[in-house]
Amino acid sequence: MENKQQSNGEMKENKAVKKKMNWSGSLIVASLTGAFGSSFLYGYNLSVVNAPAVYIKKFYNETWERRYGFSVDESTLTLLWSITVSIFAIGGLVGAIIVTPIVKFFGRKCTLLLNNVFAVTAALLMSLSLLAGSFEMLILGRIIMGVDAGISLSALPMYLNEISPKEIRGSLGQVTAIFICIGVFTGQVLGLPEIFGQESRWPYLFGAIIVPSLIQVVILPFLPESPRYLLLEKHDTSRAEKAFQTFLGKDDVSHEVEEVLAESRVQRNTKSVSVLQLLWTRAVRWQIVTVVVTMGCYQLCGLNAIWYYTNNIFSEAGINRETIPYVTLSTGAVETLAAVFSGLAIERLGRRPLLIGGFGMMIVFFAVLTVSLTLQNTVYWLPYLSIFCILAIIASFCIGPGGIPFVLTGEFFQQSQRPAAFMIAGTVNWLSNFAVGLLFPFIQSGLQTYCFLVFAGICFAGATYLFFVLPETKNKTFHEISQAFAKRNKVSLELQEMNHYPGERKSSAEQESNFTSPVDNGETKKGIV
Repeated sequence: MENKQQSNGEMKENKAVKKKMNWSGSLIVASLTGAFGSSFLYGYNLSVVNAPAVYIKKFYNETWERRYGFSVDESTLTLLWSITVSIFAIGGLVGAIIVTPIVKFFGRKCTLLLNNVFAVTAALLMSLSLLAGSFEMLILGRIIMGVDAGISLSALPMYLNEISPKEIRGSLGQVTAIFICIGVFTGQVLGLPEIFGQESRWPYLFGAIIVPSLIQVVILPFLPESPRYLLLEKHDTSRAEKAFQTFLGKDDVSHEVEEVLAESRVQRNTKSVSVLQLLWTRAVRWQIVTVVVTMGCYQLCGLNAIWYYTNNIFSEAGINRETIPYVTLSTGAVETLAAVFSGLAIERLGRRPLLIGGFGMMIVFFAVLTVSLTLQNTVYWLPYLSIFCILAIIASFCIGPGGIPFVLTGEFFQQSQRPAAFMIAGTVNWLSNFAVGLLFPFIQSGLQTYCFLVFAGICFAGATYLFFVLPETKNKTFHEISQAFAKRNKVSLELQEMNHYPGERKSSAEQESNFTSPVDNGETKKGIV
């Protein structure tokens, strides 16, 4: 009995030591640096235009009057401002479309580095627009910044997914969502009147974009490329082993190398595939549908509507107009804390409970918010309930739907399919983002406070689909995840493994020569699943 308890204790201790070893210094630095120069900037640019909106519109009017001798009419000014805000999503769509060939040719890390050219160019254009007296520079900067965001929201999750051990893949993948939230919060803080939220200082809000980009450019070159990319697409075993050693913090990485090579031999395909080829592949049909549903719900679940109502609800609760910008910081803080909680909990609870539970809680709080907004003039304390619902909806979103879709996209597809899969996910993401910006004013105008019931319905549809279709992917390899989908895709596992793109399949002899790895005692071994 004592021996059994001692053995169980040793197993738990070994498991804890192994989990601790997974978090190497290089892995942490790579994830933080990659996210700071990528997803952080996406979140920052979502919120940075809110605080200086009045001053930017004034700049537009003054520029128009100086050029044409008369003030711009209200409808034209509204149109210019709408273009300034929404064109970010158009740039994002462009970035999502062009990211596939870029990550294929340059690799994941180099794509993140090259992407900083877009960020710095956009920052210079937007920050110098007031000095140059050209609002076109600000609009052009916004679309270029959108291209940067579209590329980074695909390349970063791909990089993090491929450098992380499967035991912490979900936690590391949530770094993308955490830094989006930190970016939103930072934009709110820097937009305060005491910092850059003044008429003479608003260009500095856009100039600050250069700082994360420069930090990434300085640090990221000293970290390795994705070892999976080096091994499976560049066939560089030596550099891949060094990358594994750096990220895993250990010398013996033969097991990790062989695991990747075994996956490659089973799939019989290491060439990247196009979007059309991926869409025509029956073996990943339900994986694609699931990615489209999660990414669509990510944008269409109504969080943008929450931001629209926040200031009005805080005002109805009796908060002074001057104080509202500071109270609004609570929403950014809640976002960040909820995303951090999700990152800590995802490897314990799994993807399914957090994703479905997040949508479920959003449904409940959307319903309560609809009631409280409809009746808020009848009972004095209902505006405070509305504030609570807003914070609860934001927290529910960030716990699951806010980051897990990016993790799932990386987990569902093999190496050769991943760039095309992220292109599909990114396209759905940005099209949905643009659709919300375009349609929400009409939905709000027609339904008023009942518009939240539309978003509750979208959350319900997403949660229902995921409950019946989504398997748990925690700690699973691509091979195991494929097994979970094989029956639903109506293909045998053997067909799924052996029949990917036969026209592009390499010969067995060629793969043998490309994928051999030196291991202990000078022998050459081949991994077997």
